[in-house]
Amino acid sequence: MLASKSLGIDFRQSEKQTLFGFLALYVLLTVIIISVFSFIYFGLQKDLMLQQKKSTLQKYSKELIEELKKLHVNFDKTQIYPRSDKFDSAIFDNEKKLIFSTTQSKLRLDKILYLEDGVIHLVNIPESYYLGARYIIVKIIDDEVWLEQTKKKITVFVVITFLFMLGIGYILLRLFLKPMRDAITLLDEFIKDTTHELNTPVSTIVANIEMIDKSSLDEKLLKKINRIDIGAKTVSNIYQDLTYLTLGNEIISNNEDIHVEQLVLERVEYFTSLALAKKIKISTNIIEKTFLHVDKFKISKLLDNLLSNAIKYNKVGGEIIVNVDKRVFSVEDSGIGIAKDDISKIKERYKRFNKSSGGFGIGLSIVSSIAKEYNLNIDITSKENIGTKVSVSW
Repeated sequence: MLASKSLGIDFRQSEKQTLFGFLALYVLLTVIIISVFSFIYFGLQKDLMLQQKKSTLQKYSKELIEELKKLHVNFDKTQIYPRSDKFDSAIFDNEKKLIFSTTQSKLRLDKILYLEDGVIHLVNIPESYYLGARYIIVKIIDDEVWLEQTKKKITVFVVITFLFMLGIGYILLRLFLKPMRDAITLLDEFIKDTTHELNTPVSTIVANIEMIDKSSLDEKLLKKINRIDIGAKTVSNIYQDLTYLTLGNEIISNNEDIHVEQLVLERVEYFTSLALAKKIKISTNIIEKTFLHVDKFKISKLLDNLLSNAIKYNKVGGEIIVNVDKRVFSVEDSGIGIAKDDISKIKERYKRFNKSSGGFGIGLSIVSSIAKEYNLNIDITSKENIGTKVSVSW
């Protein structure tokens, strides 16, 4: 099935933006979920390690209490608090005041078993107050073997889970976008078929109207013919826009040296009847002759859209000035203008800022795409209720 170069291109860009937006949000949520599970797993592993070390610390604590008991009985002879090379210890009284300690670090009594600064602490309460001791703390250095193993497991879990969730998210997004993609493809095919069917009747109407000798017609019939001419040219312009949007990337460019001033005069003459319908005066100002090495159809399409927009968004009885100078031409109107904040967005396809003036919002998008192909510079200056000037330079 052929993919349209009009809606198809826009849809692919929109699809890409949607894809990245969804994946960014999906990745953020995935990271949060993985982080929560990793944190929980880390906590469980830490608690498991502490429980495994608890028996060792309880054994050391029991040894310390036994030594303290002996000291309590023989205090008059020894007067040296028990200590060991296997662990550090500290003794606190009932008011949590330090009696003796083999370490300078700050100790806590609000937890029974805890890990702090790489040291495992166990707080024990003897059955008897030997030498006024109420709290016994024993502590050993954590070898951190569990920590390294936990880090490795969490890293593997994070990588595998992240890649798996990313793949699932991508598949889900593609499935969600499929109905829209199918609808866009169907719409593109419809546009292609419609524009193809419009070609012959529109071309026939325009050609036959141009062959009519209007000087021999009475005024009443001439007005009717002019209305038909305006309607046919309007439809023809829409048809050409749709054709370009549909087949733009498939149209082979036949570049040649185009005299810009001659092309401007031709296109102005073509749009004269459309301008007269709104009592708009079109004047041309050829300052200096210039030429472009481009495809005539494409540059005509660019000019047509500038002139069409200048008529469409102009005031009744307004004016359009087309200037041609060395390496630049411009179309200036006395129309409704564009808000300053909207000028940067005006080249976006289907973007319209005035709903009352018709159109599909594709004119300046076509202008922009043709200008991009030939490295032409588009400059738009506008003031609301005063007018707009679009300059094309190279």
